[in-house]
Amino acid sequence: MPETSAVHTVACVGAGVIGGGWVAHFLARGFDVRAWDPAPDAAAKLTRLVDAAWPALTGLGLAEGASRARLTVTGTLAEAVDGAGFVQESAPEDLSLKQKLLADIDAVTPDGVVIASSTSGYGMTEMQVAAKTPERLVVGHPFNPPYLIPLVEVVGGKLTAPWAVERAGEFYRHVGKTVLTMEREVPGFVANRLQEALWREALHMVANGEATVEQIDTAITDGPGLRWPVQGPMLTFHLAGGEGGMAHMLDHFGPSLKSPWTRLDAPELTTQLRDAVVEGCDEEAGERTIADLVAERDRAIIAVQRAVDEARRG
Repeated sequence: MPETSAVHTVACVGAGVIGGGWVAHFLARGFDVRAWDPAPDAAAKLTRLVDAAWPALTGLGLAEGASRARLTVTGTLAEAVDGAGFVQESAPEDLSLKQKLLADIDAVTPDGVVIASSTSGYGMTEMQVAAKTPERLVVGHPFNPPYLIPLVEVVGGKLTAPWAVERAGEFYRHVGKTVLTMEREVPGFVANRLQEALWREALHMVANGEATVEQIDTAITDGPGLRWPVQGPMLTFHLAGGEGGMAHMLDHFGPSLKSPWTRLDAPELTTQLRDAVVEGCDEEAGERTIADLVAERDRAIIAVQRAVDEARRG
């Protein structure tokens, strides 16, 4: 892979919500982006996604030379990776598909170029089995929307070379990402596991009639969610211990960990639970469309990021 500063073109394979979000991010950072997706309407969908993201990216601040005109949707995979200095794969979460696609990408990508997968559930060890040069394959797991949320979790597989993990991290930092480099593969990675625990408990409360969808969302947005942009759950509980910090918190509240407050086993997703959650989301959204909610979310994320940056500088 060329030096990070020498990378001018990024190939994005897969142009759905995540892949399209990556495309928007790389364009906003001033790169040429070559995208490929086998869907016949991929170009039209990708254009709409980038157009929808662009106002938020413009408000956040575009890099010099950033332009939607620097996007090329190619007709073949080989055309997409031709001349690319970095490859981001964002295909659907299907293991056999990932294995074949990563092998196909590996076969046509220039030597030494890192190939990263946006997978949210598979380990690279199980995905790189068919590639001829698996040492350059890494996981680069983003969070939705990739064009706004800075976190990327980077981890290699058993056949991945250390240099590939290092270069992937360097590149992501270069394009404005916060990189969490994992020392070992963990199913679901770090942030997804934390997010999943909260999601399972929320489903249990809806299933048991203990809280509505809107109450659950309000409990986070107007509760601990206000602290999390600045301090994560560990520092939050460190402060909960007062002057004694985490040590006092654990000594004082540790016994409550044995209380049956949470149920981390996933509830059975019955038709009744499924319909209750869908209905609750529809009621909470009201007349706001998905596009309205995306725009609202993007404006809020930018506002929170700016406010946190200002607070940290102060």
